[in-house]
Amino acid sequence: MDTILVVNAGSSSVKFQVFSVEGEGRLRRQLKGQMDGIGSRPRLRASGANGDPLADRAYPIETVPDVPAAMGVAGEWLRDELRIHPIAVGHRVVHGGPEYDRPVLIDHGVVARLERFVSLAPLHQPHNLSPIRSILAGFPTLPQVACFDTAFHRTHSAVADHYAIPHQLHAEGVRRYGFHGLSYEYIAKTLPQTAPGVAKGRVIVAHLGSGASMCALKGGQSVESTMGFTALDGLPMGTRPGQIDPGVVLYLISERGMSASNVQNFLYRDCGLKGLSGVSNDMRELEASQDAKAKLAIDYFVYRIGLNAGMLAAALQGLDAFVFTAGIGENSASIRARVGEQLGWFGVKLDPTENSRNARLISRPDSLIPVYVVPTDEELMIAQHTLALLVNTPSTNPRQERVS
Repeated sequence: MDTILVVNAGSSSVKFQVFSVEGEGRLRRQLKGQMDGIGSRPRLRASGANGDPLADRAYPIETVPDVPAAMGVAGEWLRDELRIHPIAVGHRVVHGGPEYDRPVLIDHGVVARLERFVSLAPLHQPHNLSPIRSILAGFPTLPQVACFDTAFHRTHSAVADHYAIPHQLHAEGVRRYGFHGLSYEYIAKTLPQTAPGVAKGRVIVAHLGSGASMCALKGGQSVESTMGFTALDGLPMGTRPGQIDPGVVLYLISERGMSASNVQNFLYRDCGLKGLSGVSNDMRELEASQDAKAKLAIDYFVYRIGLNAGMLAAALQGLDAFVFTAGIGENSASIRARVGEQLGWFGVKLDPTENSRNARLISRPDSLIPVYVVPTDEELMIAQHTLALLVNTPSTNPRQERVS
């Protein structure tokens, strides 16, 4: 049975899923798992398609010190115990830069070009590339496909794509890319089944999680996003500030004496909900806290979602539907309720009962704008892109190699 392995690597975890290739190019999820606690408390967890546990194992810290080692452990488990030998591996890569507007087969040249964007996505890009290098070294003929979070937003107009800076900088790649594109692409492809009446209309999608952004869809394509050149812009996030006056950065350098690397670390790791609350970067902990600063962080998060909804509605010249997705968007009824209040001026009216049970449609019948909760599936998008690229690229000859 042919299978595709999907990998999403972070700094201390490697998430993976396996999809079997069915007839007519259909994909069926077989399992999902992750190696977390890399370099501290390594642990392999995995479950089958129905949620049945397949593995829960701890490892000595010295055996899994980094991402390549984690890939080795997960690969050995897939190969030796489950007899899974994928025909290809699909990877989430956060930043594709100006060159890549669609998934691409990976070689050493592609990796070298993607390394140039590490400074633009330091929380993600280096970790996305680590398992790619590991597999290239051990299994050079196994096809790997990079799927980019920036690619879906390449349909933006020139006006939406530019900053008000000299054109030479835009030519060098300083432009508004947008992120979470794999999530938005999945929502755009799912809406014709979920909400056929609005799927081709003007839709705002709020991807709310530890990383958060919003996207304006028109006719199923991205026309505007809250994120720009990097994944720092737009909404406040778990540890990132969202929209901030560039003068604050200048102040940190000139008045506080911070180096560029220190500012980068500060903006990516010490701001957002964590910095504002002083309590946590986890929305669940903030909602459970009685601390006044935790309340302020939540208020700020909701307020900025409302502001950005107005901006995106202006870009769309109207609004036909609003969609919540990702961890907070799919699971926090209280955040959705509060955002619904912020959107009241659009004529949004949420149904408290439907909202509390995380229903697909959570707005009342008399709401002028329907509001949906649509679970995202970035891994399925990656698997679909990987399979499509293999099928449509005659030069590829997938071999069943062992990933370890």
